[in-house]
Amino acid sequence: MTLLQISAELSYRLPAPCTILVQVEAAATTDQILTSADIVIGPANSKSVIPAHDRIGTRLWTTQQEKLTISYAARVAVDRANPDFSTLSATALNDLPDEAVPYLFNSLYCSANAFDQVVTSEFSGLRGGPLVAAMADYIEQVMTYGSDSDNVHSNAEQSFAARKGVCRDYAHILISMARAANIPARFASTYAPDVEPQDFHAVTEVFLGGRWHLIDPTSMAEPSDMAVIGIGRDATDVSFLTAFGRMNMVEQRVNVSRA
Repeated sequence: MTLLQISAELSYRLPAPCTILVQVEAAATTDQILTSADIVIGPANSKSVIPAHDRIGTRLWTTQQEKLTISYAARVAVDRANPDFSTLSATALNDLPDEAVPYLFNSLYCSANAFDQVVTSEFSGLRGGPLVAAMADYIEQVMTYGSDSDNVHSNAEQSFAARKGVCRDYAHILISMARAANIPARFASTYAPDVEPQDFHAVTEVFLGGRWHLIDPTSMAEPSDMAVIGIGRDATDVSFLTAFGRMNMVEQRVNVSRA
């Protein structure tokens, strides 16, 4: 078991009153327990809690004027083993549970069709867990980690063509490749201690051997050290802040350490 100490401080300026959807709290699940958690959103005391995507984690609605501040602190006990992908088999399509089926299909940032040829040419003869592990290794090898103004809103195909991206892009590419191989795959937003620079960290979750397994194609984080915030089809479903209006970042700090 790994005990993580998490803190996040966010500050934004709002040119006009704005309603915002916030998702920064670690989820309470069977393999991670929140031993303490506190979130303060201001300056207006306006918030309502709703379930997040697939009811994993929570989101908060808030409406603020002039500025938004968020202070989050938590201790999370993670009881999750690192999967041995060499032993994980693919689940037959007609045996997939209903929760996994939607993650076979294209989404806004992840087009399986765009990766059909790559998957066929690069990973011939591999299936299941060995295939996913090979895909993750391949992405780490061919991609350069980094961001610029040109790839902030890139989809998986664009990021792969540029051979450059951040964790979000690596996750989108692996999701797309897995779906191209008929393996359900989804996006997971997490906290992890060894991520550089420290920030909200995006990874992939794949359905193999009858259950979901986390995998980080950047190789910066192990599943046993991740506190999952939420999951979705791609980054659209798990944004830490979605503003229904304009806002400008003043400061954003995330710190995750082993307690």
